[in-house]
Amino acid sequence: MRYEQLADIPCSITRPLVLLGDRWTLLILKESFAGVRRFNMFRAHLGIPRSRLQDRLTRLVEHGVLARQQADDGEHPEYRLTRKGHDLYPILMAIRDWGDTHMAPDGPPVHYRHTGCEGEAHTSLECDSCGTRLSAHDVTPEAGPGLLVHADQRIVETH
Repeated sequence: MRYEQLADIPCSITRPLVLLGDRWTLLILKESFAGVRRFNMFRAHLGIPRSRLQDRLTRLVEHGVLARQQADDGEHPEYRLTRKGHDLYPILMAIRDWGDTHMAPDGPPVHYRHTGCEGEAHTSLECDSCGTRLSAHDVTPEAGPGLLVHADQRIVETH
């Protein structure tokens, strides 16, 4: 199966990976959350080739994760996180938590502090009904409406 065809699979893990599944996209998002907004600053911070950066920025804008707009100085365009983009923050923090635990032998390179109390920010998975913290052992996937619609379409196509 080609990479682009993955976007047609009715799976809310697979579909986002088509957009977010390469290192450059995630690093651009990391820099965006750190306040980087201009093309040349992304290049300077990441060392990414111009064409690859333009491709990733264009894709993020097309998908509504970033918005391209003129800077206050009116000379340069800026790329700003949209609401959809801000909703990706927990994903980056989950990757960071995993990296701190499994790939930082000398300890976390950066602490992400809660501005209000100086505590450390971490991600967690919990039940939306009872609030219990969950792991993979506590979750049972079941078909949702998006999968059922897709299955109904397949039945119609085969008859």
